[in-house]
Amino acid sequence: MKISKVNKLEGIITVPADKSITHRAVMLSSLADGISEIDNYLDSADCISTMNAFKSMGVNIIKEDKRLIIKGAGLRGLKKPQADIDAGNSGTTTRLLSGVLCGQNFSSTVFGDASLSLRPMKRIIEPLRLMGADIKAKDDNYLPMKINSSGKLNSIEYTSKVASAQVKSCVLFAGLYADGITKFTEPEKSRDHTEKMLEAYGADIKVSGLTVSVKKCEKLYAQNIKIPSDISSAAFFMVAGCIVENSKIVIKEVNINRTRAGIICVLKKMGAKVTIQNIKDISGEEVADIEILSSSLKAVNISEEIMPSLIDEIPVIALCATQAEGTTVISGAKELRVKESDRIKTVASQLLKMGADIKETEDGLIIKGKTKLKGAEVDSFKDHRIAMMLSIAALIAEGDTVIKDSDCVNISFANFYEILKSICR
Repeated sequence: MKISKVNKLEGIITVPADKSITHRAVMLSSLADGISEIDNYLDSADCISTMNAFKSMGVNIIKEDKRLIIKGAGLRGLKKPQADIDAGNSGTTTRLLSGVLCGQNFSSTVFGDASLSLRPMKRIIEPLRLMGADIKAKDDNYLPMKINSSGKLNSIEYTSKVASAQVKSCVLFAGLYADGITKFTEPEKSRDHTEKMLEAYGADIKVSGLTVSVKKCEKLYAQNIKIPSDISSAAFFMVAGCIVENSKIVIKEVNINRTRAGIICVLKKMGAKVTIQNIKDISGEEVADIEILSSSLKAVNISEEIMPSLIDEIPVIALCATQAEGTTVISGAKELRVKESDRIKTVASQLLKMGADIKETEDGLIIKGKTKLKGAEVDSFKDHRIAMMLSIAALIAEGDTVIKDSDCVNISFANFYEILKSICR
């Protein structure tokens, strides 16, 4: 993709549905009794991996325009897949699905693409084994992963070393099948969509501070859900609106769940002109329109405490920091090194090519601004969030920017370039 500098951004846009919620809605609807309808789902590569996984286990999933109709198989009604399950590039599919597979009475194997095969799975293997699961993985940490399941699990009280919604959700899903009450405690509060949705589908779940507990479940109940727009997708346009001169963008019906909305807090702290409008509830999630105007920005420190609520947004926040006066320090973000790419390394190396004053640390980045960026040939490393971040950087860079493997945006945001083009002036 070749992108040149623009004069301004202007328009009212809607970004795609929330990826995290789509994954969970497909999974829980597949495990529920009855027919669920999911309105405004995300039809992206990652979510398709989840749909295909459950289709391979006998779940009837029908697409109708922007709606999914899912006839659930029930918690114990999944069938043994005829082939190994391909999770594609999706860590969410792999980790959440593993919790479900451990509760079945058949064995299965999950594999993924080259990138996913380098992402750590020990963080879910460890608690699942404590629950009685028999799991074998490459080097005890990587895909492919074979789950030899008898369907008999024990409840545990588990304290996680990482604040990860994927690990938490994996254990809670396994807890639906485990005798007794399964408790999961995390060091910081991670996104809470699983807790909200398990309750909506009829599970006996309780939240107390940083601990979530779930009882063994006999039945989940089908639901009709509307999925709001994904704040992780909106983040790229929020930053674009801040750093491109003379811009005004409104993003409609974005999920502003407090466990996801760290970027709003950070941008406001940087002095961004961000306004939250028309707040309402959609299927148990707080949703609002977000207006963004061009802004004079100042540097901030971003540390571990807020990281779970904006970990996916750090690449584009780093870009924002290149246009802020002073030195921004991002720390406590070591989790970025085990995403679709090593995002600390890729962000630093590619923004350096564009003239940014940026340095990587073991767990974050140090960025000095304000810096004039220049066009360059850059590499997405087939990481969708890196490709989109570099595309926004190109809007303010002198000259042309060419982004290698830009089509990886399809993982989460298939019409990203179409929407971006529609607001460029």
